[in-house]
Amino acid sequence: MNLLCTTVAFTAIFAATPALAQEAQTFDTEAVKVKAEALVDGLEHPWGLDFLPDGRAMVTERPGRMRILSGGELSEPLRGVPEVYARGQGGLLDVLADRDFAQNRTIYFSYAEPGEHGVGTAVARARLGEGDRPALEDVTVIFSMDNKARTNLQFGSRIVQAPDGTLFVTVGDQGRKDRAQDPRDAAGSIIRIGTDGSIPDDNPKPDGWLPEIWSIGHRNPQSAAWDPLTNSLWTVEHGARGGDEVNRPQPGRNYGWPVISYGVNYDGSDIGEGTEKPGMEQPLHYWDPSIAPSGLAIYDGEMFPEWRGDLLVGALKFQLVSRLERDGSGRIGSEERMFEGAFGRVRDVNVAPDGSVWLLTDEDDGAIIRLSRAEE
Repeated sequence: MNLLCTTVAFTAIFAATPALAQEAQTFDTEAVKVKAEALVDGLEHPWGLDFLPDGRAMVTERPGRMRILSGGELSEPLRGVPEVYARGQGGLLDVLADRDFAQNRTIYFSYAEPGEHGVGTAVARARLGEGDRPALEDVTVIFSMDNKARTNLQFGSRIVQAPDGTLFVTVGDQGRKDRAQDPRDAAGSIIRIGTDGSIPDDNPKPDGWLPEIWSIGHRNPQSAAWDPLTNSLWTVEHGARGGDEVNRPQPGRNYGWPVISYGVNYDGSDIGEGTEKPGMEQPLHYWDPSIAPSGLAIYDGEMFPEWRGDLLVGALKFQLVSRLERDGSGRIGSEERMFEGAFGRVRDVNVAPDGSVWLLTDEDDGAIIRLSRAEE
């Protein structure tokens, strides 16, 4: 389906009902006036969302449910989701439609996978069945952490498909920070795999590294997106108390956690050796105090040309969207904090085919919020 057809289908399916339209709010931002409307609520801690070519959207709920949003209505939970470990920060996490979904109906999803010795981040692929009550078919795990731990903390985990078809997956350090410096352990890393779980030939593979690891030294990256401006992966990760970071992970590089950080431990004590060390990369941007970032979109739509190329980062702690403006070379400049306290904890940020921006709110009664251009 071409982009025009996708956008037309999307607009028709998600036109606001009168009830939702009455609840719409408008917000003045630095560059444009924005209308916000709740498309649906009643989701239990929604975590990930992605769009299908016919205008529908897939959404996950952390307790282990995946649903389809169509015509303003949520489907019943899809059958076929494997067992997930839904405690603390664990559960069913991100979801992504394959770039060739229209031909192969393939999706990918990440989750906290229980095992004999604990729990770890895993990624599965499946075929989305057809019909009124589609199920996940041919579910296959394509990545699973070997070194599972008994923890409820810091699983990552976003999935990004690069233009060459490979998958990047962010993996948290499971609350055990020293693991992020062990290249034989997937915890605290970015991994890169093929759509079948195979190892790409051009992965970095330094001596002693797991072959799937792209970069190490990450704490808990819950935000990732492909940037068409720099043709590369960008991630945003949680610091401890301060030190949330924006990075552009390069192959075989070390991003420092927990040896260097711009934050401190939750008890106020110092982390590691300071903010710099030879052989470790500096962030492109950091927050102190922490905003608790989750969800990243790099805006490339038509609805908000004022934001084109900017990073839109969700924040759990301050309940906002941080817009990081970039110059023509891709460097981050100023920050605008939008919608603070308006919707609750923002877990995910997505750009829809029509250029609107969709947010997920991480609440017991979570919602999907659509941001569109308000009439001047």
